[in-house]
Amino acid sequence: MKRKVVIIGPAHPLRGGGISTFNERLAKAYFDHGDDVVIYTFSLQYPSFLFPGTSQYTNEPPPENVKIKIKINSINPFNWIKVGKEIVREKPDIVIVRFWIPFMAPCLGKISRSIRKSGIRVIAIVDNIIPHEKKIMDHALANYFVKSVDCFVTMSNAVLEDLNKFDNKKPKLLTVHPLYDNFGESVSKQQAIAKLELSPDYQYILFFGFIREYKGLDLLLKAYSISGLMKFKIKLLIAGEFYTDKKVYLDLINKLRINDDVILKTSFIPNAEVVNYFCASNLVVQPYKEATQSGITQVAYHFNKPMITTNVGGLSEIVINNKVGFVVEPDAKEIAEAMVKYFEQNKEAGFSQNIESEKKRFSWETMINAIDKVASEV
Repeated sequence: MKRKVVIIGPAHPLRGGGISTFNERLAKAYFDHGDDVVIYTFSLQYPSFLFPGTSQYTNEPPPENVKIKIKINSINPFNWIKVGKEIVREKPDIVIVRFWIPFMAPCLGKISRSIRKSGIRVIAIVDNIIPHEKKIMDHALANYFVKSVDCFVTMSNAVLEDLNKFDNKKPKLLTVHPLYDNFGESVSKQQAIAKLELSPDYQYILFFGFIREYKGLDLLLKAYSISGLMKFKIKLLIAGEFYTDKKVYLDLINKLRINDDVILKTSFIPNAEVVNYFCASNLVVQPYKEATQSGITQVAYHFNKPMITTNVGGLSEIVINNKVGFVVEPDAKEIAEAMVKYFEQNKEAGFSQNIESEKKRFSWETMINAIDKVASEV
């Protein structure tokens, strides 16, 4: 039976990284399922002084077959009331709201409360209930949001446990983060290297995504400097915009004397170029100091790229140690040892083959089923 679904959260023309990509891909999954789906996104997501990047907007074309309404002003309470009423008038069967940062709690919480008053179920997909970069009001804001919705879906056990500290009665369900399969099909390594104007004489280790302190790029740089990987003709490819002080990392690269071994592609990476970075690389490293889940893992799965990740949050739930990659502690020496082991033992082909079969469990149908299941318990 055809349903009417509303998703609330970042989407085109915002370039909100993994969250926008996720929302658009979820909307496509509902569309492919035969449902009527619309995303309500932000006309103003962050005031400019709170945004750490260069721009909040993308020049890329909107996703096909995804209806997007640019309506929400994150700092205007009158707008929240108006948007809530508009969504109620649409008479959706379910409303899905994305929550990833306490700053959005007043806005998303008020809209959700307005919708629930009309008897419409509101399901929250929660990426983080308490952020990695903590602030004094986080707990109070998160608590306000938790009280505004009917039930929750999480994609890591760490977030589920955090949610239970706020509420232990509302239905909650843990499911897997689906595959990011919307960046196109793989291309040959040679073609990707040529597109990025890299040397074909080297192998590449990829760090991908917005650069924040908790993501541990400093650990990877230190690991590379002590690993002795230079003798294998391996370079580090750092791809993603700085969302923190870049001087810290540039100074570290100079101090470690690895300037010639690090390639910095630190502007925003458009969706159309993601394929080249993953296909040019031999290994993806996520040296996070803390985490819940990561969409980068699901991009790597899509492109059959082995990973080294740290044993924090839910990352080890997705990356099976010594099958699709290695899981280590967030320590430069352990990361270094894992990288050396990977290249010395020629793990790439075997791990890639394992990924091909393992990634079948990360379907968008599984996510839709999880949302339906937890909603049925309300």
